[in-house]
Amino acid sequence: MSDLKKKTGNILSNVSPPSELPSFITANVAPAGTDLVVTQSNMPALVDDATKKDETEPFIPTTFSPAIPPSKDTSQLLTADQSLAADVANQHSDPAVEPVNRDFASMILNPEPVAAALSPITQGGSALFGWMKGAVSGSGILQKVAEKAKNSVDTIVTTLDPQMKEYINSGGDTEVIVASDKDDKVRPIREAFQTVFGKATVIGLPAQASCIAAQPVGFTAGLKGAEHRINSIRAENPRVDDHLPVVAIENFVVELFPDQWFDAGVILLFDYAKNILLKTVTQMTPIPLPVITALQADTPADYLLKDTGFAVTVGSIMARNLNTPHTEWHRAYTSVARSEMVLAAAKTIATLYKQAVLDYNHQVAAQAVSQTGGSAPESGVSAAASQGGGMPEPAE
Repeated sequence: MSDLKKKTGNILSNVSPPSELPSFITANVAPAGTDLVVTQSNMPALVDDATKKDETEPFIPTTFSPAIPPSKDTSQLLTADQSLAADVANQHSDPAVEPVNRDFASMILNPEPVAAALSPITQGGSALFGWMKGAVSGSGILQKVAEKAKNSVDTIVTTLDPQMKEYINSGGDTEVIVASDKDDKVRPIREAFQTVFGKATVIGLPAQASCIAAQPVGFTAGLKGAEHRINSIRAENPRVDDHLPVVAIENFVVELFPDQWFDAGVILLFDYAKNILLKTVTQMTPIPLPVITALQADTPADYLLKDTGFAVTVGSIMARNLNTPHTEWHRAYTSVARSEMVLAAAKTIATLYKQAVLDYNHQVAAQAVSQTGGSAPESGVSAAASQGGGMPEPAE
């Protein structure tokens, strides 16, 4: 057992010593066991990186841009600077010497004032300040952006809730009374005036056409029915005064060609204060001849208003045959609603009324300027209206 231990011993004792590793260094290296002596001959030369960069990269000459243009006379200024530099050097060498102050009176400064130098920037026509002035002006970019944003918001609100359009566009200096409380008549007139005037208050009030048949026949009967509605609302409703324009709509039928009848509506606007009377007719809708025959059959022979039309309306007959409300028979028959026809004609009336109001205001202003004496004209009442002019009472 002891012999076996002697033979084996420690496992590490049987490992041979390591051999010398190969050297991959080409420089002169001192052998192991000797002191390393660094001499000038065996130390590698240190080369500055900046020097290598200068040797490898080409030289780019620099250009000199003087801060003061050559046109400026700086000879005296340079002399003063040189004198100051010499005085500072003498001060450091000899503390006893007093410093010499710079003579600013001898310097040649730029005689151009600061306001004149900055005028290209501060003037309104410059690129920067001119744009800012134009942006905040009455018709500038900022106002257009604000109006665009407001119109976008109004469009979103009215799209989500169409009834909000009435409240958004209400107000302003224009107020119109409609001689009817029917929505299919008031709503298109309100939209027409708000489109033309921007903001307008349009109110519908009930009114009846007396002494006119239930279904007027002919242009004359339709116009007379609208006049009766305006006179009725002005006489019976204290809300309507002489300074408020009134709009009335009266539907009628007319035989334009033999056995060819059409339905239409007359729109009448009357402004008593400004003596403005406007009228137009809506789009015409053809009516089948059997409908007219039914109207004639339903009108009694002793009907008191037979000379102005029929005792039964076209809407009632068409609604009975088309199985639709009497206010929607136009859409069911021609795919065009009566409100759309009224809207198109009401826009024409609103445009004509706006121009008539402008002409009236110009006329009043011209009269006020031309007058040299006497009392001022009545406010809001034209001379013709003051003398009793206006729409005459329709004949009974």
